Amino acid sequence: QVQLVESGGGLVQAGGSLRLSCAASGRTFSSYRMGWFRHAPGKEREFVAAISGPGGSLYYADSVKGRFTISRDNAKNMVYLQLNNLKPEDTAVYYCAAGAGSRSVTQTAYYGYWGQGTQVTVSS
Repeated sequence: QVQLVESGGGLVQAGGSLRLSCAASGRTFSSYRMGWFRHAPGKEREFVAAISGPGGSLYYADSVKGRFTISRDNAKNMVYLQLNNLKPEDTAVYYCAAGAGSRSVTQTAYYGYWGQGTQVTVSS
């Protein structure tokens, strides 16, 4: 069982930065791939980034590649998402997820555990 709690969201101007954090419970944190998704009003939840258990493999959506960076600290049971050069279209609720499935890490079905989300709002 894994519980996830996100933090770090807020209101920022276009071009600004935020760092999202996700704190995970459980002693097997390092065995899970971790992902970040976002959900904007009127849109489907979409994949943003993912990271393998040891942290050596990174995955990004094309829309955030070069601007967002995912990382993790297994000693602290934490995963992070650094958001740089933010755009108004990045406005959404951002969710942290943990999974160990067999599907692609870009799919919501891969993940068995989700946080409650943190709001990111980017003004133009």
